[in-house]
Amino acid sequence: MLRVASNSLLRRGRGSKNAIPLITIDDLVYDYHGAKEEIGDCARRFSVSGASPSLSIWRGRKKEMGKEGLIIVKELKRLKSNPIRLERFMETQVTRLLKLDLFAVLAEFQRQDQVLLSMKIYEMVRKEIWYRPDMFLYRDMLMMLARNKEIVETKRVWEDLKREQVLFDQHTYGDIVRCFLDNGLETVAMEIYEDMRQSPDPPLSLPYRVILKGLLPYPELRERVKDDFLELFPNMIMRDSEDLCEDDEPSSESEDD
Repeated sequence: MLRVASNSLLRRGRGSKNAIPLITIDDLVYDYHGAKEEIGDCARRFSVSGASPSLSIWRGRKKEMGKEGLIIVKELKRLKSNPIRLERFMETQVTRLLKLDLFAVLAEFQRQDQVLLSMKIYEMVRKEIWYRPDMFLYRDMLMMLARNKEIVETKRVWEDLKREQVLFDQHTYGDIVRCFLDNGLETVAMEIYEDMRQSPDPPLSLPYRVILKGLLPYPELRERVKDDFLELFPNMIMRDSEDLCEDDEPSSESEDD
């Protein structure tokens, strides 16, 4: 009945000079199913991409800094010896930066090992309404502080990280521990290593090898981590050279990493 009615309307429209082409019920059904499939495909792509860590806002922060960001960097470096003027400038000018520009400024201060200014921007980022705890933000902060041997600030950032319940993956743990070891902060490195041991993520052999190589100047600590390594990965052979271990079963090693 619907098809007959639509055909009747179509014939009636053909006789008119200004007739508007009518759409049949079949056309509507076809368009509906096509749109439904397209929406479903978009939803699947969004779901998959949304779960990807590569979409972390912090990881994507390293864009080219704009003119305003460059001015902010220059002025903050000029004012850092004057706490009062520095705070005033932070409140009146830096707070106006867009999110990605703020990330770019922080990345630049980290690159220059400007500890004071990095901490100032770090604190500002965490107060923004759009802020969400991010593993990569904390990773970069900790590695910058390790390079500059800033133990007090490291503990402060670490407390923020634990308060916000940020979890590192095993590879990130390995990189951070190694960075502290390379900069002679073995006590802090081993504290982070203990946190790594308590992580809910399953252990991987590669981060342990990275840490063990960094522990070569610390034989006693290395023996301790070596025992943990052999307990977790009994199928591996440990050697005392820099080439730290071999896997008796290469296939299991590739699955592990």
